[in-house]
Amino acid sequence: MIHCDKQGDLWTVTIDRPDKAGALTRDMLLELTEIAETATACKALILTGTGRVFSAGADLQEAHAGLATDAVWERLSSAVAALPGLTIAALNGTVAGGAFGMVLACDLRICVPEARFFYPVMKLGFLPQPSDPFRLAALVGPARAKMILMAGQKVGANAAHNWGLVDQIVPADELIDAAQALTHDAVTADLSHIGAIKQMI
Repeated sequence: MIHCDKQGDLWTVTIDRPDKAGALTRDMLLELTEIAETATACKALILTGTGRVFSAGADLQEAHAGLATDAVWERLSSAVAALPGLTIAALNGTVAGGAFGMVLACDLRICVPEARFFYPVMKLGFLPQPSDPFRLAALVGPARAKMILMAGQKVGANAAHNWGLVDQIVPADELIDAAQALTHDAVTADLSHIGAIKQMI
């Protein structure tokens, strides 16, 4: 359900569970984490999914068993954020709940016009992952972060783009090509140079 396509210095990681709206089990989260923790030598990493939803967050059955508050979510987002290469979330559809973490940890986010963004922690009675509110507020500002995390707003692609949550909106059939185009300069550069610029920003 997790595929990693390694083409030289460019890795494409795909959540492939369209029948379950990309819902993540603990095993899938561990696999994503292990990929991120071993991708330290790749110059660019694209994170994407299949179907109409990028990820609905935690698998429902496992969420009730404690996955919703498991430390693996933070471990995953921390691993993505720590990568020295350029990271891009190429969102094929909606992002919900805990799936926000790895998306916020990426350097860039692009999405299809149909994508929606929501993180219903207030409604469900959970706290967000520790790093998520900070990363979200850094992108959209404190008030809009509260709109998502506290007021439970479902944000469409256009609003997400206007807020700075996503950087580009592209048609579904152009999504991966658009993501790959954004990696062109990075994959032809030295990894230490990429990391140095990333640290400066």
